[in-house]
Amino acid sequence: MEFNPLTLLLLQIAAVLLVSRSLGVVTQWIGQPLVIAEVLAGIVLGPSLLGWLWPEAMATLFPQQSMPALRMLSQVGLVLFMFLVGLEFDPRLLQGRARASVIISHSSIVVPFALGAVAGWWLYDAYAAEGVSYVSFVLFLGVAMSVTAFPVLARILSERNLLGSRVGALTMTCAAVDDVTAWCLLAFVVAVARAHGLEQALWTTVLALAYIALMLKVVRPFLGRLGMRVASREGLTSTVVALILLLLIASSTITEMIGIHALFGAFLFGAILPKEGRLAEMLAEKLEAVAVVLLLPLFFAYSGLRTEIGLLQTPAEWLVALGLIGVASLGKFGGSTLAARLTGMRWREASALGILMNTRGLMELIVLNIGLDLGVISPTVFTMLVVMALVTTFTTTPVLALVYPDRELARDRLAAPPETEVAGAAPFTAMVSLSHSDRGPGLALLAGALAAQRQARVYALHLRLPSDRPSAVLRDEQDADEGPLGAFLRQAGELALAVKPLSFVSAEPATDICRTARAKQASLVLLGAHKPLLLEGSFGGTVSEVLEQAPGTVGVLIDHGLTKIERVLVACAGSTADVEALRLAARIGAAPGVRITTLCVAPPGGGKNAEPCPACAAVPEVAAGMRTVEHASPAAAVLDEVRRGYDLVILGMHEDWGLSGSRFGFRRRTLAESPASILAVHSAEAGQISAGRSA
Repeated sequence: MEFNPLTLLLLQIAAVLLVSRSLGVVTQWIGQPLVIAEVLAGIVLGPSLLGWLWPEAMATLFPQQSMPALRMLSQVGLVLFMFLVGLEFDPRLLQGRARASVIISHSSIVVPFALGAVAGWWLYDAYAAEGVSYVSFVLFLGVAMSVTAFPVLARILSERNLLGSRVGALTMTCAAVDDVTAWCLLAFVVAVARAHGLEQALWTTVLALAYIALMLKVVRPFLGRLGMRVASREGLTSTVVALILLLLIASSTITEMIGIHALFGAFLFGAILPKEGRLAEMLAEKLEAVAVVLLLPLFFAYSGLRTEIGLLQTPAEWLVALGLIGVASLGKFGGSTLAARLTGMRWREASALGILMNTRGLMELIVLNIGLDLGVISPTVFTMLVVMALVTTFTTTPVLALVYPDRELARDRLAAPPETEVAGAAPFTAMVSLSHSDRGPGLALLAGALAAQRQARVYALHLRLPSDRPSAVLRDEQDADEGPLGAFLRQAGELALAVKPLSFVSAEPATDICRTARAKQASLVLLGAHKPLLLEGSFGGTVSEVLEQAPGTVGVLIDHGLTKIERVLVACAGSTADVEALRLAARIGAAPGVRITTLCVAPPGGGKNAEPCPACAAVPEVAAGMRTVEHASPAAAVLDEVRRGYDLVILGMHEDWGLSGSRFGFRRRTLAESPASILAVHSAEAGQISAGRSA
C-alpha cells in the first residue's frame, strides 16, 4: 500500500507518538526517564526490530524516499529544542559554586575526551569510514565520550528529589558548564571535519569566534531591552514571538553557513536570552509542548531507524561496544568523582555526582547523528555508540539509588540550620500539605487555630510533580504569589500566622510527605480531601497513601466552605481512635473566640448507669462542654447535631462514623454532605482501630 507524502508523514508521526508514549508508561514505572522510551521507540520501529520481524510493514510505514522529509522535520524540532536548552543555561547557577563546578566540569570533559581520543586511535584502522581523516575521527570520539545530557539529567534529578540538594545543585551547574564546553568542542570538530584543509578550519574558527562576540556584544543587549519591554508593557505578544523565532532562525542559519552546525546557533541564541523577568519562561511555555512532545520524538525515531543492532554481528564487535561503554563510564564517572572529592565532597556525594554526570541520552544522540551525517563515523560505530548512550543512561537511576539511597537524600535535601526553640517540651508542629489552591484558605484557618498557643510551629509543604518540560524541572520553587502555596500563605498572613514554606519536585508525593513529616518531627500532618472522591465514598490517591504510611497523626479536612472557626463540634463514640481527635479539639478550643461542644454518642439502653466514655476521660479538657446522647447510628446523631449550626466537626477516623482506614462506606457519605466542614483525624498510635463502639 502506498500513501501520498503528507498522509505518510502524518502516519509516521502518529506511530512514533503512540509507541514512545506506550513504552514511556513502562520505563517510568521502572524508574527510567522518558528519553529511554523515546529512543527505544525509534529502535522498535527501525530495522533492529520491526524491520527484522515484519520488513514489509517497515517498508510501508518508513520507505526510504520518505526519510528526507522525516529528517528535516526532526531537525526543526532539534533546533527548537536546543534553543530551549540554551534557555535553561542560567549563569546565576554558578553563584557560590563557580570554583567547584569549573573544576569538576572540566575534569569531566578532559578525562573522557582523552580516553575517547585513545579509543579513536585504537579503532581508526578497523572502524573509521572511508575517506575520514585520522584527526576528525579521533576528535569526534573524544567529544562523544565527553557529553552529558543536560535535559535528561534535570529530569532524573527532579524525579529523585535531588534538585534542592547540594549534590543536585552542583551537578546541574557542572552539567550546564559541560554543555557549553562540549558544544564549543563539537563546533570545532565539525569545522575540522567539514574543512578541506587547515586554513579553512582556522578560518571557520575565526568566523565562529567573531559571531559569538557579535551575539554577546550586540544581540544580547537588544534582547535585554526586549525582555524589559515584555515584562513591563504588552507581554509576550505573537509579534514578539515571531521576532524571536526569526532571530533564532537567523542565528541557526548563520552558524550552519559558517560551518559549525545550526544547532550551535540555536543553543547560543537561547543562552544569551535574558533570564530575568518572565521572557524566557513564557517562551518556554509557548514552544516546549510542540518541540518536546511532538517534534523531538521524531528525532529519536529517525535515530532509531538509523540504528541497526544487526550490524554488530561478531563477538569481537560486541566486545568493542562493551569496551566503549567502559571507556565512557570510566572517563565521566572517574573524572567527575575524583574532582568532586578534591573539592571537599564526601565520597558518597562525589560518587553520586559522578554517576549523574555519566548520563548521556539525548545530547549524545544529537552528537552521534551529526557525526553520521558528516560521515565521520560509520553506521557500525554509530550503533555501538547508541548502545553506549542507552546503557549509561539506563543504569544511572538504579546505580544512583544504591550509592545515594533515600536516607542520604533526605539528610542532604532537608538539612537546615537549627531552629530556635523554647526550652522545655518539644513544640507542637503542624505540617500542612497543599495540592490545590482552593484548599489553602481553609487549611490556613485550621493551622492558625492549632498554632494559637505558644511553642507552635507550622510548615506549608507543596510538592510539584515531575514534568516532561525541561524548564519546569529547573525551577526551584513556584512563585509565592501563585498556586496552592500562595493561597495558603496569603490567608496565613491575614491571620498573622508564621509559616515556613517548603516546596520541591516529587514523583512519590505520599512517601515524600511522610518522609518530610519525620524529618521535621511533625506532631500533625494536615491534608485536604478531594471532593469528587468523596462522592465516590472514599479517600483516594495521595490522601489514602499518606494514611497508610504516616508515622503519626494525620488530619484530613473536608472543606465545605470554612471561613471561620468559632463553633466546633467534637464527636466521640468511645473508641480509642477518638482520643487524638479530642486532643486536637482541646488545642483548638484554647484559641481565642472558639467554643467547643463535645458530643459523646452511646449505644441505646446505656442509661444513667453507663460507664463514662474512656476516650473523653482521657482528655478531660473537653469534658466541660460534653453532652451524651444515645443513638443506634453515631453518624446520624452527629448529623442531627450539626444542623444546630457549627463551623467545624472534629472526629476520629473509624467505623463508628462510617470510616474504615482510608475508605468509608454509605454512612460516611452522609457526613461528607453535612453543611459544616469536617476534620477527620487518623492516629497511627491508636493501634488497631476499633470495628465497633465500646460496650
